[in-house]
Amino acid sequence: MFFLTKIEDHLLPCLNKKLFGFECMGCGFQRATVLLFKGEFVAAFKMYPALYPLIILLVFLGYSTFFKVKHANKITITLIIITISFILGNFTLKLINH
Repeated sequence: MFFLTKIEDHLLPCLNKKLFGFECMGCGFQRATVLLFKGEFVAAFKMYPALYPLIILLVFLGYSTFFKVKHANKITITLIIITISFILGNFTLKLINH
């Protein structure tokens, strides 16, 4: 837990937010990851909903690298589309609620 509190002190600021005044598509990812490691799953989802589909995509890509998976390409494309949809949806909601 000490390691996570130290990481929180060194998160990178959003350059897009500093320069233009609104969050980028990745804003919240670092904080959501820290929340996830702390076990605060709902708070992590609220911070950056695309975190979970992204994790599923990365786990699947890692698994399919070492093991043969039937229809791996279709599954990968579907997971990419879902992840991008979450990222764009979250970004749109942030812009609307800004």
